[in-house]
Amino acid sequence: MATAPLEERPPFPPFTFETAVRKVRMAEDAWNRRDPERVALAYTPDSRWRNRSEFLTGRPAIVAFLTRKWERERDYRLIKELWAFHGNRIAVRFQYEWRDGAGSWFRSHGNEQWEFDEKGLMRRREASINDVPIREEERKFLWEAGPRPDGHPGLTELGL
Repeated sequence: MATAPLEERPPFPPFTFETAVRKVRMAEDAWNRRDPERVALAYTPDSRWRNRSEFLTGRPAIVAFLTRKWERERDYRLIKELWAFHGNRIAVRFQYEWRDGAGSWFRSHGNEQWEFDEKGLMRRREASINDVPIREEERKFLWEAGPRPDGHPGLTELGL
């Protein structure tokens, strides 16, 4: 029997420093699992996104977008870091490493603005991202596929 999607995602706003940090790490871990269906459940059914120059609305569009993204961005490893928070909003900076189909490596640098509903679901996400080619030996995100291990340095600790 299929279960209904979880329609609450603690921690809930208004955020404290501790709950904002936890929310950011939960998002990072989910994206590093690269499961579009599961990731989409953290967003409201009518969530609005801007990702680079692409605009989308709703969970089906999010699933389609993430499916395309992770087919193109291979060996994806992401680190997010809290930048600021207030009430029901969180701002993060992030970087992720990936390689394309030809084997070229990139580090993508970005900022996101998030807005949550009272149930802790993200109703708005705006992301600005730039891709920088790197050599394979410049990679810093070297853990096995999946969430970043506890104790692995974050962006600040890596000097990024």
